[in-house]
Amino acid sequence: MIRYQTLDKCFSNQHRRFYIEDLVQACCEAIYNFSGIADGVKKRQIWKDIAYMESAQGWSAEIDRIRDGKKVYFRYRDSEFTINKRPLSPEEAEKLKETLFMLSRFRGMPQFSWIDEIISHLENNFALTGHDRSVIFFDENLDYTGSHHLAGLFNAIVNRQVLSCKYRNFVGEENVWTIHPYFLKQYNNRWFLFGHNQEKDRMANLPLDRISSFETKSGVEFRDTDINFEEYFDDVIGVTIMDQPVEQIRLKFSPHRFPYVVTKPLHGSMKVLDRERGIVQIEVIPNRELEQTIFSFGSDVEVLEPQWLRKQIGDKIIQLAELYR
Repeated sequence: MIRYQTLDKCFSNQHRRFYIEDLVQACCEAIYNFSGIADGVKKRQIWKDIAYMESAQGWSAEIDRIRDGKKVYFRYRDSEFTINKRPLSPEEAEKLKETLFMLSRFRGMPQFSWIDEIISHLENNFALTGHDRSVIFFDENLDYTGSHHLAGLFNAIVNRQVLSCKYRNFVGEENVWTIHPYFLKQYNNRWFLFGHNQEKDRMANLPLDRISSFETKSGVEFRDTDINFEEYFDDVIGVTIMDQPVEQIRLKFSPHRFPYVVTKPLHGSMKVLDRERGIVQIEVIPNRELEQTIFSFGSDVEVLEPQWLRKQIGDKIIQLAELYR
């Protein structure tokens, strides 16, 4: 890049003639001034650089070779051209428009106020207006109570800052916990903070809408973790990690619901065991979210195995039926 930027300045200079020897010297000086390396570059390298700058893979620069006796000097054909003002290709412009459109869905959310500035800057610099109307909708809960915590918690994770969190449960009890934050995850339109709870000495899962407030805690060394959060949730549906083994869950779906389940698997481990009878199997750690998923299918699903889960779901169905008697 030092060579390309140097050559760009030489080719843009309309008041001096740069022969190949001058280009080599200019590049050598630029490299030495930046890095202290005095080995320099050879003519053949500069020729290759010029060829790259002229290619479609480079900047498609139009570089004239102007004869001066037996020698030639180099200059941009367009005196206004520079590799630092290369216009976007139609394909690049379209991709950038799509990106701006995707980013624009975060406009108005307090923790993403910086996006307004980025979008305006890109639209102005690249003469992009984006799409005239919305053609896609994302299921974002803009009124979610804990959304205003996202930016601060994100920064705390990135900067490895220990937090003092005021947490209020659903019955109104408030606790103050020292949290070493590691990861933020969204599930079912709610955000959850995962981190080490110093008081309980275990991994904590805190819904953001239950966090009253938080602040950085000085004088406490950040406790790191070796958990790979890209794999941490592989064995569960949702965000609740129970201290129990993975189990094989067999479910039977009604004929009209089975095709839906096949196209939208309940979990990455899902296997179709009997297509005609609509039986599938998933291998997960049972948790609340698994039960919620099962109940979301109503009478279109039956738990076959394990027996303890079948009984647990059955008991809750009886309790539910009692509410409507």
